[in-house]
Amino acid sequence: MTAATHATIPPRYPFSAPDRLTLDPRYAQLRRDEPLIRVRLPFGEPVWLATRHADVKTVLGDARFSRAAAEGRDEPRNTERQVQTGILGLDPPEHTRLRRLAAKAFTARRVEQLRPRTRAVAHELVDGLIAAGAPADLVEHVATPLPIRVICDLLGVPVTDQDRFHTWAEAIVSTTSLSDEQAQRYLDNLFEYIGGLIAQRRRDPADDLLTAMVEARDADADRLTEEEVVRLAAGLLAAGHETTVTQIPNFVYVLLTEAGAWARLCREPELLPGAVEELMRFVPLGATAGFPRYALEDVTVGGVLVRAGEPVIVSIASANRDERVFADPDTLDLSRETNPHVGFGHGVHHCIGAQLARMELQVVLETLAQRLPGLRLGVPEAELSWKSGLLVRGLTALPVSW
Repeated sequence: MTAATHATIPPRYPFSAPDRLTLDPRYAQLRRDEPLIRVRLPFGEPVWLATRHADVKTVLGDARFSRAAAEGRDEPRNTERQVQTGILGLDPPEHTRLRRLAAKAFTARRVEQLRPRTRAVAHELVDGLIAAGAPADLVEHVATPLPIRVICDLLGVPVTDQDRFHTWAEAIVSTTSLSDEQAQRYLDNLFEYIGGLIAQRRRDPADDLLTAMVEARDADADRLTEEEVVRLAAGLLAAGHETTVTQIPNFVYVLLTEAGAWARLCREPELLPGAVEELMRFVPLGATAGFPRYALEDVTVGGVLVRAGEPVIVSIASANRDERVFADPDTLDLSRETNPHVGFGHGVHHCIGAQLARMELQVVLETLAQRLPGLRLGVPEAELSWKSGLLVRGLTALPVSW
């Protein structure tokens, strides 16, 4: 075990600008030689970076590491502004109080009840893709509208407002794509919009999550504040579609560019559930790491002593390529049997919508494989354009032919 040293200037992080879905080779070197390293994000105090699977799970799952302890600190971050992260900035029991309310909408049983409707929406959207004629943009016609429709149905948000809240949700994942002023304006717009819907539900209750949250708030004011209801609902709306909108084209891109992957999935549809898990492991969604945990006491991680009060961030993408856990980690293996990936996080902040995202991803890939087995890129790969200035990696458009 070695003690923390601050004698050298920590390297900048991320180590390089995102390059499509390619993972920086430095992660492999760090997993091998220096699994916990001091780095400096664009803003905030220096921070430890964990890169191995076991260490990432420790930081995310051990109660000795706290998200709430970031309050009042110069939190390591990718934006100059310090964003209020709502439920993601809480520890139990405060975190548990909020999560328990929302979790009722995302149970495995509830998600399976949504599958037939999601499948119908997917077929309708693929109809539109085909009608548009090849090459057609999968992002525009399928990847964006499907998760938005599903989360709108679940929460009780009018899908006709999707252009507005999808735009505002960029503030949640922006690093440099928006100015601080614009990002704050988008957040304010989103919170005001949700506040209006909550007021509407008080007047006219419905069978949706927004109504359930309003009723819980009004039945016991000590349980939820009005601001907590607004921020939780806004976070669920944004997170409930933003990452899946990005991952659908990411997954399709990988399947079309990894030799034989798409053809095999079409031939062997029984591989689909495992293929989604493998793609969750293989695709490095995050362009960087954030949401630091602060050590509440001295903790040894990766053979290094993290002192009480020091922050740690984790690389999910690196953990998912850890050679100690995954055989041939840099290979996409659609029939991988053991796959303890951390693509949905770990611990108390494990993605509350993981089951919903899994179902949506399965349904989209299933529908495309059934309807368009000849799917292929509609333009040369070099002409594809990628998002920038965001916490996530993804395509701005994915033209496809069939």
